[in-house]
Amino acid sequence: MAASLLPPATFAKKYRTLLHPFGAKPHAQRLIFRCGATSDGADDAWLSFLDELKSSLQADPSDTVASDAGAGATPDDLVTALPLDPSAGPAVGDATNAAAGAATELLGVDASSAAASSDAAAATAAVPADGLLSALHLDASNPAVRAAGDALSRLDALTAGLSDAQRWALFGFLGVTWLYLTARPGVLSGAMDAYVLAPLQLALDSVLGRRSLKMSDFVVGERIGEGSFGVVYAGAVVPKNGAVMEERSGRARTTLQNDDRYKEKVILKKIKVGTVGAKECGDYEEWFNYRVARAAPQSCADFLGSFVADETKSEFVKGGKWLVWKFEGDRTLANYLGDRGFPSNLEQLMFGRALRGLGTLERDALVVKQVMRQLVTSLKRIHDTGIVHRDIKPSNLVVTRRGQVKLIDFGAATDLRIGKNYVPDRALLDPDYCPPELYVLPEETPVPPPEPIAAILSPILWQLNSPDLFDMYSAGIVLMQMSVPTLRTQSGLKNFNTELRSAGYDLEKWRRSTRRRPDLQILDLDSGRGWDLATKLVSQRAANGGGRLSASAALRHPYFLLGGDQAAAVLSKLSLSK
Repeated sequence: MAASLLPPATFAKKYRTLLHPFGAKPHAQRLIFRCGATSDGADDAWLSFLDELKSSLQADPSDTVASDAGAGATPDDLVTALPLDPSAGPAVGDATNAAAGAATELLGVDASSAAASSDAAAATAAVPADGLLSALHLDASNPAVRAAGDALSRLDALTAGLSDAQRWALFGFLGVTWLYLTARPGVLSGAMDAYVLAPLQLALDSVLGRRSLKMSDFVVGERIGEGSFGVVYAGAVVPKNGAVMEERSGRARTTLQNDDRYKEKVILKKIKVGTVGAKECGDYEEWFNYRVARAAPQSCADFLGSFVADETKSEFVKGGKWLVWKFEGDRTLANYLGDRGFPSNLEQLMFGRALRGLGTLERDALVVKQVMRQLVTSLKRIHDTGIVHRDIKPSNLVVTRRGQVKLIDFGAATDLRIGKNYVPDRALLDPDYCPPELYVLPEETPVPPPEPIAAILSPILWQLNSPDLFDMYSAGIVLMQMSVPTLRTQSGLKNFNTELRSAGYDLEKWRRSTRRRPDLQILDLDSGRGWDLATKLVSQRAANGGGRLSASAALRHPYFLLGGDQAAAVLSKLSLSK
């Protein structure tokens, strides 16, 4: 019936201005009837159009089905029954159903849509997947569109027997579940990391030989530093060309980094043997280096693996564990802070050259801001995956030869998504950088359940306690140290902490009460934006987790939004490229 009612092609051409009053091209498969107000000059054209439309709606006598269905209906009746509004649906009555279906075909209205609009119960029915995709003008040949179409079709099939209320309830439940699983610290991403990324990393490292390192693969150079549970050395990978390398001792160790025979330099950390807690701490540090390498590789040193010494020789003790990193620099922020020239001694490293056109104070402020920006960005990355470092301080921030600030020493870190390295009443801290709450979570927090359950409950724990704010206080102390010269010494920092404790951890109150007259010029630049950030980091925490900025909130602070350090870095790179 619909095919017999379609007008000839000349019909569309003749009344192009009526069918497409705005110049639109006719649809490839159907006419688009546009109804609405017209100008007075078009009245005669409309009358002529309706007369010819009546003639085109004459049923074919040879079509018995069409003639039976249209019995008793004249062309005038059919035209009168046509809705001017395409969304009004077909006229009611069995005798006119066929004609109405043809009319909706002519008017460019999908029959299923017209039926849905005439029936209140069907008005809220789901739109078929094919209809939705075509309505969005999506290319069905696109693989992503095909996948979306398949998903919509399956969803439509699964919910076909549900009422509208049940469908809305199901969609609401799925939406809330998705939001929960993707909320910090990320239950879904954690499952992906544990069951997909970690096995892939293990397989890749095994192929590359990183999981089968040996004592004989390395030569130990000079001693760089020492902590409670380990000693750090410069080192190098023994060449694979078969050359025999002599054992280095004395002054020869200090020249290792300049020995051209060793192409691949490394950093080695010996976990102390016989020290209580050292082995456990070393195991955690190894686990967290692998973990952070997957979650935030830009934020930590490139971890190569570990090995166990098979004999006692030189610095090696049989049975002792060694951790290995790619050499990216052997100086930490603490080393630069100890120099009298800080922060200008980092200017060339941070920006590639000495900054010009600025005073010394402004240049120093840009260096401090650049270091602080990198630190807070790294903290945001690890916090987003549920990791809290718990030992942020200058000696745990390595400065690479490219001017990158990276986190090291994850022995005290905790992964609160699964409760790794976390005991409620145990505090791993440095008193000079530790916040007043002492613990990353309240002491009354229960012992973590098994890992899968802990991961599922972690968004609630994170939302209630905001454990990431623990690191942010330490970052604020680092900012104060870099900005205030008198705080760069050990004694100056201890005196500051004593006074700050007396002031209730209120920096404004400390500034008014201290008798030492600290130099706060760097923080007071740019209308005191640096000082304002410091007061929002070095502070007490509120009961609801507020009172201190998170890493995400800190990066939105005007101190960073001003962006002078970023502009300087870009300009310096452009200058170097020229």
